Amino acid sequence: MDIIRIGVVGYGNVGKGVEKAVAAAPDMELRAVFTRRDPKSLKTAGGPAPVYTLDDAENMTGEIDVMMLCGGSATDLSSHGPRFASLFNIVDSFDTHAKIPEYLAAVNTAAKNTTAVISSGWDPGLFSMMRVLTGAVLPDGACYTFWGRGVSQGHSDAIRRIEGVKNAIQYTVPIDSAVEAARSGARPNLTARQKHLRECYVVAEPGADKEAIDKKSRLCQTISLITTRR
Repeated sequence: MDIIRIGVVGYGNVGKGVEKAVAAAPDMELRAVFTRRDPKSLKTAGGPAPVYTLDDAENMTGEIDVMMLCGGSATDLSSHGPRFASLFNIVDSFDTHAKIPEYLAAVNTAAKNTTAVISSGWDPGLFSMMRVLTGAVLPDGACYTFWGRGVSQGHSDAIRRIEGVKNAIQYTVPIDSAVEAARSGARPNLTARQKHLRECYVVAEPGADKEAIDKKSRLCQTISLITTRR
């Protein structure tokens, strides 16, 4: 059996999930993890996979078959995608819907001698395929997507990147009246903000500008700001 050698870029929740998936696949092995942190400070949970800096990847093109890009869409993948697609076959879960065309163009330009699979998470990704299949068998239907109540990893990551934020989490909450309108068969024309609330809970660093954080967290419709005492 040929073994597919996997590299993981970014070791947050997504990277840890990929590590578990690779461990469960008999035809794959985790060859390396790449991080922006000090490699000596990071210990992988699943075994003794070597940890390197992002810049080390350029010297390992012959050792990795597929690079799994596990950074956040808000700030990481827009640069990681083209950068690593120029060197490796890649798979990512870029999920900023409005920016997918420009991201695809950038990755396509870089991936001249490699294969790149982008936006292959849940949505866009698997759920997108489900919508296509459903639309094919119900051509006169209407498609509505409701998420939650649940945590959005991407939006939470975006808030945590704001200056002065120590920690943050964002919950996506369906609006009950919108759900009922969709279920009624009336086919309402609903915008994203008419379908969901985004609740953000933010721990600010001592002395941080809370008003600035509030303004920059514009994706949130409700925000609770807490100043840490530590």
